[in-house]
Amino acid sequence: MIRPSLLAITACLALSSPVLAEKLTPERVFADPNLSGPAAKGVALSPDGKRVTYLKAKPEAANVQDLWAADVKGGEPYRLIDAAALSPGTKELSEAEKARRERTRTSARGVVEYSWDKQGRFILVPLDGDLYLDSVADGKVSRLTETPGDEVDAKVSPKGGFVSYVRDQNLYIKPLTGGAERALTTEGKEALSFGVAEFIAQEEMDRFTGYWWAPDETRIAYTRVDESGVDIVPRADIGPGGATVVEQRYPRAGRPNAVVDLLVQDLASGKTVHIDLGPDKDIYVARVDWSVDGKTLYVQRQTRDQKTLELIAYDPATGQGRTVLTETDAHWIELNDDFTPLKDGSFLWSSEKSGYKHLYRYAATGKLLAQVTQGDWPFGDLEGVDEARQVAIFAASIDTPLERRIYEVSYAKPGKPKALTPAGGWWTAKVAETGGAFAGSYSDPKTPPQTALYDAAGKRVRWIEENRLAEGHPYWPYAATLSVPEYGTLKAADGEVLHYEILKPAGFDPNKKYPAIVSVYGGPHAQTVSKSWQSVRERPFLEDGYVLFKLDNRGSTNRSAKFKRALDRRMGTVEVEDQLVGAYFLKTLPYVDPERLGVMGWSYGGFMTLMLMTAENTPFKAGAAGAPPTAWGLYDTHYTEQFMGKPDENKDGYARSDVLNRLKTLKPGSLLLLHGMADDNVIFENSTRLIAALQKNATPFEMMLYPGERHSAGSSKTKGLHVLDTHLEFFDRKLKGQ
Repeated sequence: MIRPSLLAITACLALSSPVLAEKLTPERVFADPNLSGPAAKGVALSPDGKRVTYLKAKPEAANVQDLWAADVKGGEPYRLIDAAALSPGTKELSEAEKARRERTRTSARGVVEYSWDKQGRFILVPLDGDLYLDSVADGKVSRLTETPGDEVDAKVSPKGGFVSYVRDQNLYIKPLTGGAERALTTEGKEALSFGVAEFIAQEEMDRFTGYWWAPDETRIAYTRVDESGVDIVPRADIGPGGATVVEQRYPRAGRPNAVVDLLVQDLASGKTVHIDLGPDKDIYVARVDWSVDGKTLYVQRQTRDQKTLELIAYDPATGQGRTVLTETDAHWIELNDDFTPLKDGSFLWSSEKSGYKHLYRYAATGKLLAQVTQGDWPFGDLEGVDEARQVAIFAASIDTPLERRIYEVSYAKPGKPKALTPAGGWWTAKVAETGGAFAGSYSDPKTPPQTALYDAAGKRVRWIEENRLAEGHPYWPYAATLSVPEYGTLKAADGEVLHYEILKPAGFDPNKKYPAIVSVYGGPHAQTVSKSWQSVRERPFLEDGYVLFKLDNRGSTNRSAKFKRALDRRMGTVEVEDQLVGAYFLKTLPYVDPERLGVMGWSYGGFMTLMLMTAENTPFKAGAAGAPPTAWGLYDTHYTEQFMGKPDENKDGYARSDVLNRLKTLKPGSLLLLHGMADDNVIFENSTRLIAALQKNATPFEMMLYPGERHSAGSSKTKGLHVLDTHLEFFDRKLKGQ
């Protein structure tokens, strides 16, 4: 095992005089190049194992990405696709592609995704709505499509015979050897789509595709999505040039979902088989996978209440299936991407049935063969499988929730997992399809993200992006005052351990008392406290003299099933209680002014900010709430019902979490409300009802709206600087009296 460069880890400590550091301004945070340095994103290993490909931002334009490669044997990395050479980046994307990028939280332009064929002959690159193909043999790039519409969710078929894509709600294939495209479906229009992941699948289920190639590419499975029963929620899309009304089909909690059917088409005959998903249409098609031999189509079917998840094996020739495995839980079943069919017909599957998420191996019949991992720690993600050695490579936080390492374990003869990477920070990996080599990315509070290629034993083969924090690095001028978090634990009311981190301001003087801001998210599926590189967008608060505090409350991820399920049917209660525990602890610190506490958060963090600001005897003097859900009945089905049930089944829970029922305790002038005026996720109505209620109560508040911005306005490069400046100016007035 090779540890990350000691130079990177000790770079800041080597600086003897903090006066050498420049002041990090908000303007520099959003300028180019990126302060965190050159990061390798979307890392993949070629099927032949000869090179690594990845996305890298242009130094002069951090929001525009190119496709790069590095040969495993060594040599300097080189650019495969220059986005600017193929497209000027001025094309207006379709609404479908804009929505898809919002769902995947993709804000960059240029090359934002790519895919290899299984033989390693081609790389498919979607760029600004059209498709390009890079031939590995000669390095030539050819344009495959040039249409008014956008080709989305493009893939190369497993054997490299076709390229497939969705355009205008229909599924197409096109031979890579030349020839006309072929429409596999033609009926897609208005509320009917084919091969598309519906809104809920993309936003809440982490399923971003709606079609799946059979391994021998003779068949293709795809969804038929009928949204005609989904409520139309008129949404004013207000931009700088005016307003348009978008008739958005938005499935709110308790209301109808899209009806999703699954079909399999034989490409030679054109025959289409309907997969029998059962009589109940009010279900979720959670995941779809083919067996290695292509003879079985596996479907994960989840009930509407999310308390049952079935793995069903279908015969693609008849559409008939048999239930292989059924998971049930009194609270909910979390979805993941760990299901992996193996060549011998068995499969790997993860479950929280033991109280922690762990990996299991089952026979094709559904018989349990082995519990592969076990212990009082959560299995993270199955990163890959090396079938030749019969090992699973996975990420997990075995020793502490604050760190993540890469491990391997035999699924044939399970034993203690073997660590492939060292402790001390946060690791992710992309594993080769064969051989066990992996591209590993690492960061810690003193080390910006580094990516290297490692062999199956965890030995570093070569750097992909060393990104060493040294002279020449974008962050180097500010490194002398790099604040490293202090970590600690508190106890929740039920005895659960809560992890927190504190960042102290630049030029910290222990004899002074500083204003403090709690940065909160607080919702499920997220972890904010970890030993990883900290967001540079929070650094200006430290430069401005604030203490920053974060705490992972009950309900957050990477913990036990019990810890995560503490907020079941009662969002806005235990997580608020835990954050208040953190706030009262913060007030006791000798260097914190207990009368000058603020809180800020976006999305669920915006909801938490409002709940904390309206708590009885709140310790907070000021709060900034961005894009907050103010009534969970306005949010979508899958997310809300997982944690709260349907509104008519949990009336008290929905009423208790409605921010409007708590506004009488809000201190006048203490709130800053921010929202993007084209938000299609947390609909703007969430804020307008809050605005109206505050005005009705004659409660003064401040507001900043962002025309044309969707849900991620706070992280938008175009508006991010203004969002940051607005926060700083607000807290300076409220907590410093400036």
